[in-house]
Order: sequence, then structure tokens, then C-alpha cells
Amino acid sequence: MSAPLGGATLAGANMRATFDAHRAAFLRDGAPSQRARLADLKKLGDAIGRNVDRLAAAISADFGNRSRHETELAEIFPIQTAIRHARRHLSAWMAPQPVSVPLELMPAGARILYQPVGVVGIISPWNYPLNLAIVPMVAALAAGNRVMLKPSELTPRTSDLMAELLAGVFPHDQVATVVGGPDIGQAFARLPFDHLLYTGSTAVGRLVMQAAAENLTPVTLELGGKSPCIVGEDAALPSTVESIVYGKLLNAGQTCIAPDYVLLPERKLDEFIALAVDAVEKFYPTLAGNNDYTSIINERHYRRIVGYVADARAAGARVVEINAAQEVLPADGRKLPPMLVIEPGDDLAIMREEIFGPVLPVKTYRRLDEAIAYVNARPHPLALYYFGGAGTRDEVLRKTISGGASVNTTLFHFAAENLPFGGIGPSGIGAYHGEFGFQTFSHRKGVFLQSRINGARLLYPPFGWLTELILKILKRG
Repeated sequence: MSAPLGGATLAGANMRATFDAHRAAFLRDGAPSQRARLADLKKLGDAIGRNVDRLAAAISADFGNRSRHETELAEIFPIQTAIRHARRHLSAWMAPQPVSVPLELMPAGARILYQPVGVVGIISPWNYPLNLAIVPMVAALAAGNRVMLKPSELTPRTSDLMAELLAGVFPHDQVATVVGGPDIGQAFARLPFDHLLYTGSTAVGRLVMQAAAENLTPVTLELGGKSPCIVGEDAALPSTVESIVYGKLLNAGQTCIAPDYVLLPERKLDEFIALAVDAVEKFYPTLAGNNDYTSIINERHYRRIVGYVADARAAGARVVEINAAQEVLPADGRKLPPMLVIEPGDDLAIMREEIFGPVLPVKTYRRLDEAIAYVNARPHPLALYYFGGAGTRDEVLRKTISGGASVNTTLFHFAAENLPFGGIGPSGIGAYHGEFGFQTFSHRKGVFLQSRINGARLLYPPFGWLTELILKILKRG
């Protein structure tokens, strides 16, 4: 979805027929029972579990090389966790929630009912093509909705396999997968969904929001940005560096919550560089033939990252390339060696754009408030990482704004189903995971339950002295 949203297509007409079938089925059958939702989630989990080998092979083929272990850790495990969590808690989530009423409205009661919104659209990205398609679907199905999925065209094997698996689990008017390129994505975003979730770049997120606005469709946008790592003065540097390197190089940095740049005390720079080199060489002693080290998704993104580094070098920034075996990495293999870019200028593309690759800018500060001010002077990130003790931790968390945060680790807040996952401002709108996902795809209907014996008639016209008296009492509080 890189072009402006506009223009009807035949694919769009076909998608509209599918959408209409979903809407008709939802209106005909209503909200599914708890038992039906539990069964649907179990069937989905079983289908994923039976096809781990096929899914890992498809994802690796789409990337050129993707570690099977990374796929199981970052795609399969989160899906299984989300399904287990939803099935365990669904009864409590679905239960009507009683709420209090003020004294002047008694003896009435009130409650909140959670109802499915209807037909949910999900547009998923290429970097975690299974996780970021299925985990939102788990939330939408748990909430009782019907789902249409548009996966990325950059991972066609994975998209086709997902379409096959989902078609084997669900009727076409309950879950449907739409595959195709940007024109299909444009038409998909224009459908009058009851809720639309998009995961991807901020630029395309703006277009998706514009398209959804035509139908007044509520949106959840999971975007990205430059997620900072702040290293405190009292951080345990060896474990800190290992965690940052792990978070940066998982999926070769092609992670929306990957550490994008590091801010650390000036006096610790040399030690940080040495420890980072050691950590990378320990994790990845070789690169070219190493199945643990993932390729960049395609030529365009490979050249984009190479261009960022070349610009930084040309501007005088120091680049530390980490390649323990000193291998020549052919461009057609799309494997980039991990790199540190030391003290790049803020005007460089590498400090303005989300990197989405195995390149880590490192900048220094003298006082912690300088690091906090640096983060706050930029768009709110999807994630923020802080390494250090409790005192400064609380200061950083209080004074910065980010979609989520992890302390003394990277990435793992994403795996906690009891935490909302989402951005703020340019890094996203709304959140999901666990009960937050159930609520995102539910309508919270407020219900007021009037008692048969009540004083409402005292407020009916014709108004007079009694009305004046009651209003005086009500205003007195």
C-alpha cells in the first residue's frame, strides 16, 4: 500500500462480495457462544501446531533465510500463548460487568455488556508474517467477530500457506484471506469494516486511516518508529549489551520494537563497543552460511539499509562492522553484517528513519536528563528500553512517553499477554493482546436497569415547585 488509496478494481469488487457475505452471516447468526469461540480458538491453534515445519519453511523461503528457531520463538510461541491465554480467560472477559450507579439513580442498576463489533479487517506486515496476522485474529475471534485478513505481498509463500490453513479451519464467511499486491491492499482498506487493524509503517498507516475515515471505521494502527535504549550510569553493562544485541539482531533487526539506537554515558562508549563486538561474535561466529542469522527481506530494503550506512560514513561517522569470520557476504544473499554507527549526526537518514536492519547507532550523553530530553524531542516511539537501577528507572519511565517499555531487557514486553501492546501518536493508535485485544474488538454496551419502583416520574412535566426542589437537591450533590 504505497500508492494513494483510490480507484476501484475487480479484486475490490470480489472482496466486497466476501465482505457482504461476512456481514450477512454475522447478522443472521449473531454473536457466537462462548463454547463456539473456545472451539474456534482450539481449531486455529491445532492447525498452526500441525504445520510448524511448513510455516517455518515458507517464512525462510520468503526471507531468503530465516532461522527456524527465530520463527518458533517469535511467531509460533506467541500465537500459542495468545490462544492459551484467551481460552483460559474468555469466560471472565465475556461476563457482564456490573457497575455502580449514583445514589440519586437508585434503586436502579447498571452493567457493561461486551458484544462483537461484526466484521474485522486485519492488514498484516511482512516482518513477522504469521504472528502479526494470527495474534490479532485470536483477539477478534475471542470477541466473537468474523475476520478478513490481508497479509503482505512481500511474503507470498507464507500468505498462501496461511490462506490454505485458515480455509481448512473456518467457513469462508467466518474467516477469509485476501492475497495480492498494493492495489488489493488499497481496496481492502476501503471496505466498511466494523474495525480495521493495520500493522506496518507510519506512512502507510496514514493512508489506511484516511481510507477507513471514509466509512467511519474505527482503526487500530500498530506502526513503528525509532525505539531508543537508554543505558543508565548504574547499568550492568555486560548483560545490558547482550540484551541489546539480542533484541537488535533478532530477525536481523526487522522488528518493529527492535532497539533502534542507544544512548549511553560518554565514559562507557569504548566498553560498550568492545562488549557489543564480543556479543555479536558469540551469537553469530559466522554469517554467510549461518542459518541462525536472517537475511534482509528483499533487495529494496537491503539497498536502503546499505545506503543509510554509506551516508553515515560519508558524513564522518565511525562504523564498526562485526564479522568474526571476515566473510565476504554476497549482495544476492541479502545478509548484512551487524554494524555499530558511532555518534552519527541527527540530520542523517539513519537517525531520522526507522532502520529495520542489523545496524545500531550509538550516541553518548553526560547527564541522564540529556538522554531523556533527546528522546522527548522526537516522535513518541513504539517501545523504550531502559537499563539501570530502580531510582533512575522510575524517572525515565515517568518523564518519557512510549507505546510500551521494558526495563533491563529488550522485546519481552511484547510477550506478556496481560500487557497492552500498541503505540502512541506516530507509533500507533490503540492496543491489543490479551483482554486488551478482546476489548479492542468488542463494543462495550452500557446498560441501565431501572427498578419497577423508582422516582423518575417526579421529573416528568408539567414542571413546578416539586421539580425545583428536586433540582436544588440534585445540584447540591
